[in-house]
Order: sequence, then C-alpha cells, then structure tokens
Amino acid sequence: MSGGFKSLNLPYFTSYYLNFLFVIQIINYNFKSCNFIFICHLCLGTAVVDVVLSCTLVEEGEEPSGMRGGGFFTQTPATLVLRDVAVVPDESLETLTPFVPPSVPDPDAILIEAKASSPEIPNADVLLHADCNDQEVMCEMSKYSPHGSQKNGDIAYFMVFLNVEAVEFSTVLIVQTLAVKDQSALLQTKLGLPLSQTGTLLTEVIFLVFTERKKVSALLRSDVVLSCGFKQQEKHLAPEVDLEWRLQHRGKGLKLLNITTRLDDAEGSTAVNEGRTGSSVDAAAIVNDGDASVTLTKIKVQDEGTYICTVSLGPFQAQQIIQLQVLQPPHVSLSEDTLILKENSPQTLSCRCTKYYPLDVQMEWLFLSPADTEPTVFPNQGSLSSHRQHGDGSYSLSSHLTVPSSISPGTEITCRVSHLALDAPLSVSLVVKSPQPDSYWWVLGFLVITVLFFYQVMR
Repeated sequence: MSGGFKSLNLPYFTSYYLNFLFVIQIINYNFKSCNFIFICHLCLGTAVVDVVLSCTLVEEGEEPSGMRGGGFFTQTPATLVLRDVAVVPDESLETLTPFVPPSVPDPDAILIEAKASSPEIPNADVLLHADCNDQEVMCEMSKYSPHGSQKNGDIAYFMVFLNVEAVEFSTVLIVQTLAVKDQSALLQTKLGLPLSQTGTLLTEVIFLVFTERKKVSALLRSDVVLSCGFKQQEKHLAPEVDLEWRLQHRGKGLKLLNITTRLDDAEGSTAVNEGRTGSSVDAAAIVNDGDASVTLTKIKVQDEGTYICTVSLGPFQAQQIIQLQVLQPPHVSLSEDTLILKENSPQTLSCRCTKYYPLDVQMEWLFLSPADTEPTVFPNQGSLSSHRQHGDGSYSLSSHLTVPSSISPGTEITCRVSHLALDAPLSVSLVVKSPQPDSYWWVLGFLVITVLFFYQVMR
C-alpha cells in the first residue's frame, strides 16, 4: 500500500498518532482483510487519531421533468477526514500512517477536512475498528443553514450524520468552514467553496448531538432513561440551550417536555414545560455535562415509539432519534397440577399465558414418554382462545390440549412458551398418572368391611 490517499480502497482509513513527533517504527500488516499502516510516536497521554470516512453528500435535486422539490435528492460521493479525534491509547495499535492528501488538488473531488479535537466526539474509537469488525459506518452529509442566519459567502455549514448500527454509535455533527487566506485558491466545483493548497475543504466541528443507545427496551411499569447528549466549542455558540423531547407513535406526535436554561445559571433560569407526567431531565447535568437524557417513570404501553431529542444552541439545532420498545414477559401456568388418566375418556388440559407484551407469542405442547429421552411435539396442538387485552395494554392467551386416554402413565406433558420478552422459552410441565379405581367401589368396599367388623364384635 502506498502512502498517497488516492491509492486507498477502504471504506475508511485511520491514522493513529500520539503527541510527540518522535517516530519509533513503521510496520505494514494485514488483518482480517483490513490493511493498516501506522506510525507510532512517543506518547505522553491521550492519543489522537485521523479517521477517513467514505461519505455521501445529499442535496435536493431536480426531478427528471425539471421540477424542483417533491422529495427528489441527489447523492454525490464525498470523503470526510476527522482530524485529531481523541481516543484512549490501544496497545494493539503499534503503527500509524498520517493522512496524505492528493499530490495534485482535484476541484471536482469533495474532500472535507474537519478538526474534531474540541468538541471531542464521544466513543469515536468505534470508528477505528468498525471496518475490521465487519461493521458498516454510515456517513451522510448535507448543507446546513443555521436558523435565522443570513447567507455569508465566506462561511458555510454542513450537517454530518455518523452511524454504526452494530455498536449503538450515533452522532450528528455541525461543521463550519474555515477561512482560506490564499485569494487565488481553487474553488470546489460543486460547492463553490475555496479549497486549501492540498485540495481539501477546511472545516471544524462546532456542535454535535449524540446518543449512546439508539434502541432501548423497558419493562412495563418500570423506569427508563433515554440517552441524549451534546457538546460544543469552548466558546459557547449561545448563552442558553433549548431541549425538546417528542414521541412519535403510529402517526401521532406528543411533546414530552421542553426545557430552556442558561448555560451559566441552571438553577435560577430553567423553564420546564412538561407534557407527560413522570418525564424529567436534570438541568444541572445539561449545563455541566451536556447530558440531555430524559427519565420516564412507570412505563406504559402507550410510551412505546420513536423519541426525538432536539438540542438548540442559538441558531444551531441537531437531533437524535431513539426507539423505545416496551416489553412484559408472560406468566405461564397449567389448569391442572396433576392429570390422572381415565379409561376411554380423553381429558382437556389448558395452558394459560397471561399479562405479556407485545402481542406475538408462540405456545407449543410437547410430551416425553417414559421410554424416550427427548420430548416430542404433539401432532395435534389443540386450540387457542382469542387474545384478551387488559387495561394496561398487556395480553393473555390460552391453549387447550385434548389428552388421549391412550397416553402412557408416567408421560411428562409440557407447555412451552416463546416470547420477545423472554431470554429463553418458558416451560411448565406435569406427569400423567395411572388411572385409579372408581371411588364408588372404594366406598362400597369400605362399608362391607365395616359391617363385617361390627358383626364379628357383636357376636
């Protein structure tokens, strides 16, 4: 592999280096179809990384008929270079190559170089290993216009969406272009923005919104925290922050809460508008840590859906989307504790599956005869009742099995239930017992013996 950028054929390429420019070694190696060249420098602490990502620039386009709008978008290949991404040093990363821009600037290429040291991107080390772990990095960018701002030919903004589905990594960046001093600089053909001498569009990350968990499951009637956070440059973009949480479910929208607080006075300046009882955020955590997470108490079925966390700093706004799934494992029981066979008389055994959510559940009957080592599925699975929905939104269902009188005594009958809220299927069982003599003959025999006993005594 050569050091030039154009020679790389990777979804993204990483360069890993530390704070002292003292080169120890350069090593080339291949691991799991992932090619890396690293240059390791003397380390005094936190490592920084260049991450190169293959992205897509998404823009509103024109319909084939020439009409604009209507949801038609164009997609143009682009490359994003995140400079100076802070990560914890990894002992396995022994080598490094720095990012090398093209030797001849190409005004047609969209190559965006973004300084990402402040604010730092949380959990950015995920981007280093995603390719080798067969994890796809989704990177999309689009032009961004701050709310209420006037167009400025010298400054442009982009919104960048970074997502790694397999590891719950999701971050939205807002980047701002940096000034290029060279008045004769090349202009990027599509964007019309001045390029650096190396042909890159110089930018810096000024604001980001992230979540540590995009998909959350919670038990019915439990409490849950939905993760959302933000970071900005040390020089604040605005004196106050506005946070809104909304729920979208089955085409309906509900505002959970809206909070506005000054970044220098959380206790005295916070205004909260709560739309759902039992939803709360910590104003101090918003100001001190950029923690915009919301806590929901006593989760109901109606709380399930798509949650949108929107953070606004002055004219800048970004969102994260979190999916909440409500779960409730079923309680499973049999209608009988024991089953005693009756000659020539089939019996009905019921399995009750109660108070579960969501709706889909699988119920199955099996039997294990004394002569077998593995259970067998009953050829006739009986009948199912209709679903019953309770006031809390949970469901109940029963399965009724006809047990033939020909079944062998000692046979174990099992009702097995599978449900999304269960880590493994849940089973309840009983053992079939031999038929007992009719109670009438037991009583008659007892009376005869009693009469004979007293007859002998009275003689």
